Amino acid sequence: MLQPKRVKYRRPQDGRGRKGDAHRGTTLAFGSFGIKALERKWITAQQIEAARIAVTRYMQRQGQIWIRIFPDKPITRKPADVRMGKGKGDPAGWVAPVTPGRIIIEAEGVPFDIAKEALRLAAQKLPITTKFVVRRDYDYQNQNA
Repeated sequence: MLQPKRVKYRRPQDGRGRKGDAHRGTTLAFGSFGIKALERKWITAQQIEAARIAVTRYMQRQGQIWIRIFPDKPITRKPADVRMGKGKGDPAGWVAPVTPGRIIIEAEGVPFDIAKEALRLAAQKLPITTKFVVRRDYDYQNQNA
């Protein structure tokens, strides 16, 4: 699972930074294909890993993929059947806050149809609606894969 090696605070407050659209990571930077978030949500490390496995399985380890989000936000949870109060819960996992417009996964080195299906399978593993995007200067006639 993805998680940071160390963080400044073990149990931070949830924060208020969920408004608006993504400012960074909104264009394809590495690959020719990608999936872009259309909703605002916390994506867990397990969901990112499931999407990564789905892509690599379908692409049969050809080409290359880039995961553009990282779960660096710790989430706490209190056990079941515990009354209110008595402090904050223990760390339960890591999430990546995603806002609309953010590129989540990029792929390169495979034909268009394989990339589209692989990223569709990855999008099914995520709790948000996404959109398949292609690099602006991608040449559909000369697929170099």
